[in-house]
Amino acid sequence: MAITQTPETLSSQETRLLARQNTITNTAGYSGNNLQANLLILPEKHSQDFHNLCLRNPVSCPLLGISSIPGNPHKITPTPCIQNRDFDIRTDCPSYRVYKHGKCIAANKPDLLDLWSTDDPNAENYTAFLLGCSFSFEAALCNATPPLTPRHQLSNTIVSMYRTSLPLLPAGIFTNATCIVSMRPYHESEVERVRDITRPYLATHGEPVDWGWDAVKRLGIRNIHDPDFGEKIEFKDGEVPVFWACGVTPQMAIEAAGDKIDGLVFAHEPGNMLVTDWVVEDLERLKEGIAAFQGWMN
Repeated sequence: MAITQTPETLSSQETRLLARQNTITNTAGYSGNNLQANLLILPEKHSQDFHNLCLRNPVSCPLLGISSIPGNPHKITPTPCIQNRDFDIRTDCPSYRVYKHGKCIAANKPDLLDLWSTDDPNAENYTAFLLGCSFSFEAALCNATPPLTPRHQLSNTIVSMYRTSLPLLPAGIFTNATCIVSMRPYHESEVERVRDITRPYLATHGEPVDWGWDAVKRLGIRNIHDPDFGEKIEFKDGEVPVFWACGVTPQMAIEAAGDKIDGLVFAHEPGNMLVTDWVVEDLERLKEGIAAFQGWMN
């Protein structure tokens, strides 16, 4: 499918089809009114522990949707999350990662069709979790007056992401993990506007968790000029780093769990998100969590 519109005006389904066809990488700026999601798919036997981890850490791991039926890659609940019947969670991210015993054994996979079969009755039943992504509030930053367009959109790069020393509250087998943050540079005079604009987006990490040069030390970031994920961003005069909770955090929980996880785990490649059918107007109700959509949970 050729892009005939600007990326931000594409529908969620149009962006998912581009991802399925591996036409795009880095979904920043796509389908601007739709919420984007981080993805983690793990064996059903570990799904309750991971669900509890999300509930205990709602800033880093805000839930947007969960597989309706373990082993079924086509249906997510609540139903407003993914409404189009032509959906396959194994193909509709631009790129995937594969983990085994906490280690990444494959990266930049175009799909998961060879690893998650729906034809084999003896195949592993997987449960998918969709978690809020900070890309979702970037359209609001771009539309501010004057604009606060994130630097990685202007440079067409992947947002800088860093490991921190902030502990993730444990749940079941998921212990000893730390949080990941994404970073966007802004002038010191812009930080309060950035906080105000992103604060309502609680379902997609909300406002920054910290900012300023002192925050680098407070968060335990190894080297601000050498991101752990994504690409390096140059700072201009007067700019400071601004940090948000990041949905790559669950992948760190998988790494920390290591051999406790029996079976493969799948995730999105950082920056290559799943675009959902949730829209900005759903944010107010999503503040209460996906349980607020009980009428659509089946």
